[in-house]
Amino acid sequence: MYLITLDCETDFDGWRKAARAFALHHVAPTDVTWRVQGQIKDQAPPGLSEAPSLPPIETEGTFTVPANFIELARIAILHRDDERFALLYRLLWRLKADHDLLGIMTDPDVAQATAMAGAVQRDAQRMRDLVRFREIGREQKAHYAAWFEPEHHIVAFAAPFFARRFADMPWSILTPDVCAHWNGHAISFTPGISRTEWPTPGRLEETWRRHFQPDRLTTTDAPVKRRRNLQDASILGSILGPLLADAERWTGGRISPRPEVNLGRKPTTDDLEALREEAAHCRACHLYKDATQTVFGEGPKSANIMLVGEQPGDKEDLAGHPFVGPAGQMLDRALEEAGVDRKKIYVTNAVKHFKFVPRGKIRLHQKPNTPEIRACRQWYEREVSAIQPDVIVAMGATAAQSVFGKITPIGKNRGRLIDLPDGHKALVTVHPSYLLRLPDPEAKALEYRRFVEDLKIAADLQKKAARAA
Repeated sequence: MYLITLDCETDFDGWRKAARAFALHHVAPTDVTWRVQGQIKDQAPPGLSEAPSLPPIETEGTFTVPANFIELARIAILHRDDERFALLYRLLWRLKADHDLLGIMTDPDVAQATAMAGAVQRDAQRMRDLVRFREIGREQKAHYAAWFEPEHHIVAFAAPFFARRFADMPWSILTPDVCAHWNGHAISFTPGISRTEWPTPGRLEETWRRHFQPDRLTTTDAPVKRRRNLQDASILGSILGPLLADAERWTGGRISPRPEVNLGRKPTTDDLEALREEAAHCRACHLYKDATQTVFGEGPKSANIMLVGEQPGDKEDLAGHPFVGPAGQMLDRALEEAGVDRKKIYVTNAVKHFKFVPRGKIRLHQKPNTPEIRACRQWYEREVSAIQPDVIVAMGATAAQSVFGKITPIGKNRGRLIDLPDGHKALVTVHPSYLLRLPDPEAKALEYRRFVEDLKIAADLQKKAARAA
């Protein structure tokens, strides 16, 4: 029997190194016990001893694992379940013989590890949704603090999001596990707040001032080794490319990943709620890293008009709903004048994550590029498959590129129904945000009337379909 003591709760590197060595030396999962430094202060239980140095690993003894196991393990290891290290080593042990194991969702180990990773992702999203900073001090000496109680070890995982989202202000997120701090240049971590000192409502400032005055953050009491491991954990949000490279190093450069599932398919059984849940975890492009959340389409499945915009804006990104900001208000007014009930149509965007650049406290919209539009087109296709609308209205150049699958000029295609290869009809018009940007009042009024006339074409088709029914 072997006893492995990891440096901290998020010590993925320590687990990986030990797991690889044990697997290469054919040490069965039942012969390994995992624990975390400081978790067990007494002597090791009878029959257990710290793992001795194993013989050097020969190159010929390397083995392959599916690349997506690395991603799964990195995230699942942040779960609070004490058995996660043993579970992941058991999966690794079994994957040596069965590379397709992760595709068997009915397998108890696979199901449990997947559920753990899902719980971690949801907890990180919950942190992004619920953390609200309170200003402490004023003007040049202002600091921002927030209190959060995570279910899992996700603080270092989620901290880079807040550094990007609130890059212009110094902040601290206090939690029972570990506290994250941003000084405008780098993230640092200090030990968590003990239960006896948890801030009660209205006492957050007092707690922060007692523990985290700015001049003390540079001399943290957190051990260097612990801080390093927490910082390592922040790479968990990286996309598959870096994970594949990491996996190659881990397995001696010989990876045989399972073929990826084609998410671009359009199954007839697509359900909108299932799609919305699946899209919430989309990592097909890098935009998810900075956005608050996926903003999926909304509307009844029976809708015979589908409106496609460009991407969520700042207000939509924070609210999680499409077209709720200024452009959405312009759209609502135009729909009403065109005789279209928004509650009876489906509204979505070509790209489901907000793309922006920070400018102080403002997030400036950036136009999605072609790779980002292509990466997100799978969701548009599956929405169309689920709804089967009579007409698809592409609002703006980005929407038109998604709907037609290629760059499509607005001017010469605007205001007429166009047959799509899949049998649906499409209508091209401008995006309502274009109307908001027009500086000349006369030109704005003219373009607004044209926009309403375009929407009336879709409204007439909707009425004809209703009469035919």
